[in-house]
Amino acid sequence: MSDESGAHGPDGAGMTTGRKAGLMAGVAGLSAVGTAAGVSAARALRHRKAIRDAYEGEDFALLEADRGCVITTPDGIPLVVREVGPITAPLTVVFAHGFCMRMGSFHFQRAALAERWGEQVRMVFYDQRGHGQSGTAPIETYCVDQLGRDLDTVLAVMVPRGPVVLVGHSMGGMTVLSHARQFPQHYGRRIVGAAIISSAADGVSRSPLGEILHNPALEAVRFAARYAPRLVHRTRGATRSMLRPILRTASFGDETISPSVVAFNEAMIHDTPIDTLVAFLHALEVHDETAALPVLARIPTLVACGDRDLLTPVKHSEEMAAALPGSLLVIVPGAAHLVQMERPEVINEALVRLVERATPSRLVAFARRLRDRARD
Repeated sequence: MSDESGAHGPDGAGMTTGRKAGLMAGVAGLSAVGTAAGVSAARALRHRKAIRDAYEGEDFALLEADRGCVITTPDGIPLVVREVGPITAPLTVVFAHGFCMRMGSFHFQRAALAERWGEQVRMVFYDQRGHGQSGTAPIETYCVDQLGRDLDTVLAVMVPRGPVVLVGHSMGGMTVLSHARQFPQHYGRRIVGAAIISSAADGVSRSPLGEILHNPALEAVRFAARYAPRLVHRTRGATRSMLRPILRTASFGDETISPSVVAFNEAMIHDTPIDTLVAFLHALEVHDETAALPVLARIPTLVACGDRDLLTPVKHSEEMAAALPGSLLVIVPGAAHLVQMERPEVINEALVRLVERATPSRLVAFARRLRDRARD
């Protein structure tokens, strides 16, 4: 009798012949799926190319020029951190980015809010494990629980004292929820506000993304990522050809979105390691952070999303807001999953309102003076 428990090793050594054959067949199927997805995405994006580019020449590497450092998690993973604003600022806002993104997905928030808040707010951004310039990690650590612990490490090192507002987009919103569930003692004391943008408190199996996640070919790649990583790296082009067009099409709802913004988003997706992409897809499907909602109910919370979001549809945000009495729910017409890049002015204004509700009166007064001055 063969022993299937021995599946391990870089080339799948120990896998039964039947399992390996099934794995190869599933991975091979990615090419056909990817071709169909690519055609669909091309149709969706076809008439975006002819529009005027409002962000032509935009410096999307702005965050890379900010002062930065590398912090190491307890399990030895280096996380790259950037910050803007004085360490002595009375408030720190910490941003956690989403799946297949990096800290640059908050480019428009960094650019506008740094000018808006000046020396009164310090902003901290970081690349989540396996993303951007941060280190890769064992695949078993690519889970929402671990992301919550990583956020606690960032807070302990970068913001050891003073009030904090947390901002999470997509998987970053799940990171904030995970942190709230695991470290509830910080909420209402040090953590005084939170923003959950284009996210969900539990698994996304109820959304169109859930249907994608149950694709047999993707299941094969998940298995390969854990037990035969060299194999999945040989087929990474096919895997990306299946997933990248889906993520790209779901990112923006407005067909007049800047081609430069679209290209920047595509570069972030393309640069995400294939192991990270596949493992975190599964993590997003199975996560359940609904236990965090009573913790967030202690503090002012913003829940925001676009009404064309296919990855985390509006109902997820509405359900979270309903569980958070007094929360601010912002639904942005015409926007999709990357609402903070597609309609940054709406999200920026919502974040300003959140900070005004969550922070000491002197900062509230300062923000209001800036807003009144801009209106005059």
